[in-house]
Amino acid sequence: MNDSLRKQLSIYQLALGLEAPPQAFPSNPATLLALLRAQIDILIEQEIAATFWVKLPPGKIWHAELERYQSAMGTSGVINTYRNLHSSQENGLKLLPNHQLRREYFFIVISPQFCNLIVVRRTRKRSQNRNSPKGKTHKMPALVALTTMEKRLIQQILEGIQQATAPESQPNFTAELTYPNTTEPAIVSRLLAKQLQRQNEINRQVVNKRITKLKEQNQKLQNKEQLKDGYLSSVCQELRTPLTHMKTALSLLNSPTIKPPQRQRYLQMLNTQCDRQSILITGLLDLINLEHQLEQTSLELVRLSEIVPGIVSTYQPVAQEKGIMLAYTVPPDLPTVWCVAGGLRQIVINLLQNSIKFTPKGGQVWVRARLFGDYIQLEFRDTGIGIAESEISKIFDCFYRVRSGTAEELGGAGLGLTIVKRLLWRCGGSILVRSKPDEGSTFIVQLLVQKK
Repeated sequence: MNDSLRKQLSIYQLALGLEAPPQAFPSNPATLLALLRAQIDILIEQEIAATFWVKLPPGKIWHAELERYQSAMGTSGVINTYRNLHSSQENGLKLLPNHQLRREYFFIVISPQFCNLIVVRRTRKRSQNRNSPKGKTHKMPALVALTTMEKRLIQQILEGIQQATAPESQPNFTAELTYPNTTEPAIVSRLLAKQLQRQNEINRQVVNKRITKLKEQNQKLQNKEQLKDGYLSSVCQELRTPLTHMKTALSLLNSPTIKPPQRQRYLQMLNTQCDRQSILITGLLDLINLEHQLEQTSLELVRLSEIVPGIVSTYQPVAQEKGIMLAYTVPPDLPTVWCVAGGLRQIVINLLQNSIKFTPKGGQVWVRARLFGDYIQLEFRDTGIGIAESEISKIFDCFYRVRSGTAEELGGAGLGLTIVKRLLWRCGGSILVRSKPDEGSTFIVQLLVQKK
């Protein structure tokens, strides 16, 4: 056979082209493994010394079956294992370069009592149907296989394998191979029983995996429902609080004995709680919109030196009014980072607002950026009231507000840090918090740098 024919040789097509070929059937790795295990079981049980010609899929699970046979039979069996010429496998007989054989596997057993052939071809995942509308595809089986115990067919297949074997690694094909005249019906019966048993075992494993997967999915759904219930409970509680204050103020305003200073105080309470209600609703809408749009929002490359200075300048009047020194250090040569479109601006605003809000008069707030490996660290440090260690793990929860000192009197929806964390999660960033009560806080944001 010339080289061009060798390069096109297909063991699978060769078997189909023989006189009275075996029937091909769709298969999968689990079924193939069941067939292989069943044959190894029979050979071991009947103590049959056989010669193997095999080319198996990659993976230890396949070759473990051959090792199982060798361990049981010792040196009485011969195993010829094949591999592609440029395969990374170190052991095995080499096949000539052939794009057909790369997608094929075979398992041949020859002994005086029993012989069998399994040939498997790995199909393409999808096939275009010429008669179907443009772009329409249909799924093909992952594997197609055929099997036979016909001695004559097996001999012809071995001749084809010999032609496809590299000359430098030719096994002794001319050695006398003893084929059975007819395979004993008892062996065939046992083989079929073993195949059913192995297939049932694999089916049980598949079913158990599916059940386990369904349980995990159900658990995830339950966890989501619990989180949703907790979230809704928190929303209701947060919205109820200002309503309770407003209802109290309204009932007191209806008192016939109310004095002007008291009336003014209750009207102020109504105004404050209305603002509080508005802040909560706006924050909730922002968070809901963010969660709905975050997965579809694209990432963009941004430069910190184009974002941070402008935001800090905007908040300078607010800091000066509180008597706070506000400064920043952002080197202009820092590389660009990946972030959600418009997300970096929101992250900086939310963290800077918090630093100023929780820093008393005469305090200081710094914003600094530096390169740290594959990330840029953006640091927000203040000399504010700080956060207790027990509260640090909670500050990113929805509606959570630090309950300490003046912070108790400060408004806000308690959603700013939640939004920051969601934005960072989307762009592969992270945030770290270091803080002590009365010593200030440091929020360190890490953003992934664009790789060159």
